[in-house]
Amino acid sequence: MLLFQIIKAAKQNPNFKGRIIVCNYVFIRYFRVRMDNWYTKILFAPIIISYKFITDFLLKCEIPASTVIGKGFVLHHATSLVLNSKVVLGDNVTLNHNTTIGNKTTIQGEDLGSPKIGDNVTVGPNSVIIGPITIGDNVIIGAGSVVVKDVPSNSIVAGNPARFIKTFTIASGE
Repeated sequence: MLLFQIIKAAKQNPNFKGRIIVCNYVFIRYFRVRMDNWYTKILFAPIIISYKFITDFLLKCEIPASTVIGKGFVLHHATSLVLNSKVVLGDNVTLNHNTTIGNKTTIQGEDLGSPKIGDNVTVGPNSVIIGPITIGDNVIIGAGSVVVKDVPSNSIVAGNPARFIKTFTIASGE
């Protein structure tokens, strides 16, 4: 089962670096969801450390193993990618380089929450998505966007701050 998930993730990513990162994530997530006590955490510690070394230090992408990512995750030109551990990504999400998806905190340090991103979302390069917001299904976020408010499904947003550009419809049967 795990091997098939890794092979499928590798086939979905068009570039080599994206394949390495996503396959490593699928592998580490498999073990992460099974760590329910201190014994298993100690047992899997070398796997987690090697994952952090490969993704964070060698490939310069921060994707914590506790981040929830759906099927069909694709990374294009995976460089300088930062995801918060509480971010939730739906199925078929595509991220480009220099993307940050993170939590929002108050001046006192209180965590206000992290984004929840729906299915079939494409995030352009140099984009920032911050705070307890929801990105709907079938959304395109343009390059260089700073998203701090909810985005409805079937829409395109772009700019700093991100502004609604247009709504589109998905043809049935596609």
